[in-house]
Amino acid sequence: MIQKRFELIGLPERPPKPRTIGRTMMLDKGLSVRQVEDFIDVAADYVDIVKLGWGTSVVTPSLDRKLALYSAADIPVYFGGTLFEAMFVRGQLDVYKKILDGVGVRYVEVSDGSITISHERKLELIADLARDFNVLSEVGSKDQAKILPPYKWVQMIRAELDAGSVMVICEARESGTAGIFRPNGEIRSGLVDEIVDMVGAERVMFEAPQKGQQVWFIRNFGPNVNLGNVSPEEVLPLETLRLGLRADTLFEFFKAPDEYVADSSADTEPSGHGG
Repeated sequence: MIQKRFELIGLPERPPKPRTIGRTMMLDKGLSVRQVEDFIDVAADYVDIVKLGWGTSVVTPSLDRKLALYSAADIPVYFGGTLFEAMFVRGQLDVYKKILDGVGVRYVEVSDGSITISHERKLELIADLARDFNVLSEVGSKDQAKILPPYKWVQMIRAELDAGSVMVICEARESGTAGIFRPNGEIRSGLVDEIVDMVGAERVMFEAPQKGQQVWFIRNFGPNVNLGNVSPEEVLPLETLRLGLRADTLFEFFKAPDEYVADSSADTEPSGHGG
């Protein structure tokens, strides 16, 4: 929620929660209960869903307390796709459903980033889980050597939405070096453009953990693009990027007189610095 004392004109419109566009997914890699309390106090208005990364929910001793805090703040939570894969390869999906029911988690990620599942079988799993949960499916591999052509991404995303996914997440890993990104972190821009052109941006979330990646998405698709795998300490900085309150996007949404516009060769903050 923007502080009312700041009467800035020309800020882009950001929908209030619960949002259907411009969503931010925060990656919780093992926050303590106290850290979750602090995060909610600062950033609850700016995060739309939280992923407990990988299988961290299995080894988190204070899991119930954390889930209760997120729930009280009206922030949905889901467990990382790697945990789904770990349960699937053990033939324990029925157990997994009971666990989710038992802890009150209503979202489930269906992914095959680390294992091989035929896409037909994945669609069956999505359809089955969608009867009882909100399914977030993921397209793209964590293996940097596995490169899907853009048309295949589009086909898979469409099929998974048709099967019952409420949103499809485009894989990038927590490092931003796979899936929609090259190993050096460079965006596969042609791929992303085709996904947005052929599917639309509303029901797709792009994992973009690095600031430079977030800037690229906002510059190309506006402030209300769905972005995920955002670290807790980057949720507020991301919101300032969305609003044009950081050097990288200062003039993306507000047209200032030319006399106030700096040289475009210096239009981004130095890496790791700036305000």
